[in-house]
Amino acid sequence: MLALLGAGGLAGAVAATFAPPRLITWGFVLYLAATPADVLVRPGFLSPAHDGPAGDEAVAVPAALGMPIGSLASFLGVGGSVLTVPLLRRSGLPMAAATALANPLTLCISAPACALFLTAAPAAGGTVDTGALLLAAGSVDLGAVALLLLGGASAPHPSAHSARSTVSV
Repeated sequence: MLALLGAGGLAGAVAATFAPPRLITWGFVLYLAATPADVLVRPGFLSPAHDGPAGDEAVAVPAALGMPIGSLASFLGVGGSVLTVPLLRRSGLPMAAATALANPLTLCISAPACALFLTAAPAAGGTVDTGALLLAAGSVDLGAVALLLLGGASAPHPSAHSARSTVSV
């Protein structure tokens, strides 16, 4: 399954470089709307039939799902865990196991997709204005990545903020 997740991640990234931006945008919106409804309405996520240690009760996830999961996740940029965690929950894994598995599964999807986006220029006719990018590597604005990482690193820690906000009278 890991190889198929990676192949799907690469395939979705290739498709995203050639897809019209509106298709990706509306696909993302539809996915965001459908996901909460899916986990709330369909059985197996909130109250799975089997919520114990994985074993005989857990149902194997077909490896063939790796390609479509990887493709959709990298095409929409949603990360693989939003697809794999509900799937693993429905297969009978407890939430702790499903979330622990989500990170390595997402890495299998995102590594090839990231490599492609870092090395491939946007498709001809794409809307990415490379002149506006601070520092481009393929389709990725590394300047924006750095600013996002710096912003997250410089954000005050919640406990530090709450300690300053207490006032003695």
